[in-house]
Amino acid sequence: MKIKKIIALAIALTMALAVLAGCQAKNDGEVKIGIAAPDVTHGWVAGVAYYAEKYCKENNITYKITTSTDAAEMTSNLNDLVTWGADAIVTWPQWSGMEDSVADIIAQGVPVVSFDFDIDTDGIYKVTGNNYDMGYQSAKYIVDKVGEKAVIGVFSVPSAGSVSELRVKGFYDYLDEIGYDRSNMFEISESAFGRDAGLSDMTDALTSHDKIDAIFSIDDENSIGILQACVEAGRTDVRAITGGGGMQEYFRMIKDEKNDGFGLASALYSPSMVENAIKAAIDLCEGKECEKEIVIPTTVVTKENVDEYIDDNNKVY
Repeated sequence: MKIKKIIALAIALTMALAVLAGCQAKNDGEVKIGIAAPDVTHGWVAGVAYYAEKYCKENNITYKITTSTDAAEMTSNLNDLVTWGADAIVTWPQWSGMEDSVADIIAQGVPVVSFDFDIDTDGIYKVTGNNYDMGYQSAKYIVDKVGEKAVIGVFSVPSAGSVSELRVKGFYDYLDEIGYDRSNMFEISESAFGRDAGLSDMTDALTSHDKIDAIFSIDDENSIGILQACVEAGRTDVRAITGGGGMQEYFRMIKDEKNDGFGLASALYSPSMVENAIKAAIDLCEGKECEKEIVIPTTVVTKENVDEYIDDNNKVY
């Protein structure tokens, strides 16, 4: 066992030295950042690409973005970025099967920072939001808005896997911490992220419940559909609707005075967090220390602070 541990430590040290040496060897004063993105399947993914490109342009960073439809195409694009001369790579694959290709790139001396997604590869760095805390902070917001024994709908998206599970767990954990009476709560399993799903599911919920005080929604696009259902049904009993992600259209709805009665809010898992991933990649190339995993704290956006997050130039997400 001791010999295996020594070998593992030696491999890890070799990879770390290769990364540092590779960066320093190629760095001639110009840091080149490769960005390997998936094709847009959700507005949030488009938002990540928008903020990545925006940050690179604003900071005069030489960069190249590739997009991929599956793991095989991203593997090819990652290799192309290495050939292009990337000093470091930031990527957020949406598929498994990237481990070996990423490990090979790290072994060549190119540090890789994964944004939001886990890649089970030694030597990789990760920047992510906090799905659990999104649910936890949303619960605090709702309880403050509607008080005890409220009728609260919990809208999850099971197809989103751990994203949905963690957000819902954080929500319930806070309620349990404060001994909240959950007897009047109900759950809705939504089919997907998106406003159509929110509209359809909320329409059904409004038909089934004469009174609803609040909705815990885990995604901004779903929340837009939920709000639409309330407005179309003429329901004014709903006093709090959360969301999640950081969608500009939803931010403007939060700001709109006609929606004040609905208590709109969004727990940030902002696509702009990719900027932190790019910063980490540059730090690695400059030989600076970098945490293996950087978790960005959750901020709840409400009417009071929404102006800080509205980006009029962002027409993407």
